[in-house]
Amino acid sequence: MDTKYIATPARTKEILHAYHFSFKKSLGQNFIIDANILENMIHQSAIDNQAGVIEVGPGIGALTEQLAIHADNVLAYEIDRRLLPVLKSTLDKYDNVNITNQDILEADVSADIKTYFHSGQPIHIMANLPYYITTPILMKLIHDKLPVDSITVMIQKEVAERMAAGPNTKSYGSLSIAIQYYTYPKLTMRVPKTVFMPQPNVDSTVLQLTKRPHPPVEVVDEPYFFSFVRACFRQRRKTIRNNLVSHFKGVLDKKVVSDLLNDCMIEESRRGESLDMEEFARAANAFYERTLRN
Repeated sequence: MDTKYIATPARTKEILHAYHFSFKKSLGQNFIIDANILENMIHQSAIDNQAGVIEVGPGIGALTEQLAIHADNVLAYEIDRRLLPVLKSTLDKYDNVNITNQDILEADVSADIKTYFHSGQPIHIMANLPYYITTPILMKLIHDKLPVDSITVMIQKEVAERMAAGPNTKSYGSLSIAIQYYTYPKLTMRVPKTVFMPQPNVDSTVLQLTKRPHPPVEVVDEPYFFSFVRACFRQRRKTIRNNLVSHFKGVLDKKVVSDLLNDCMIEESRRGESLDMEEFARAANAFYERTLRN
């Protein structure tokens, strides 16, 4: 391996020292210092020299550098203005990288894709995401319905497990449903906390999301469906009936809630974690139709 890669302890320390860089806790900055892990992450994402890649949060350029080597071109969104001169220097020899100083949550990624990538080019999203903002970023990227082949992110292990979890498991919840409604999630690699600088308190996992051609269930109203699912998980120890009685207080009485669940062939004594997505969709559609009549 080229020891000059950014993703090594020595090179990372050298860059941080040269720019007197101090980590901002508020931005969740943890830079990876193992290029092997980054190469493996890219390999598992099937990124090749024809692909365009969008990166969220390049930091000092550790993953960006590996993407520049393996992909056709890279567009990276960096929110921290202090890192712009660092990236200009560390990625100086790569002419296929564009850095934009933007918050990904506010960016018009669809417009940027048209500007920075070729028509018909396979596009992937890749990131080492800050733990505190993982879910909002992923949900934005999914909801924007971008023309991308896959989203591969290095995130907190527990959050990745929640996104990929199935029914009747401790990790399964409304986040599992939200992610799996739009994508096929796959946990591809565990990443120990020791390969980050500074070292976080928890291990990470690489999660790969592949877009579904269409959702696995039919729902009458998507926002209502997700709100309904969240209500069912509001207090995990409560039965689905009790959670829904609380949620629909003043709208539907207890008997109506029980009757609707029975009509959907869902026992009211079950907990949210025991329902699969098809059952959630069936129930949400029934409750939606009933609340429309109120």
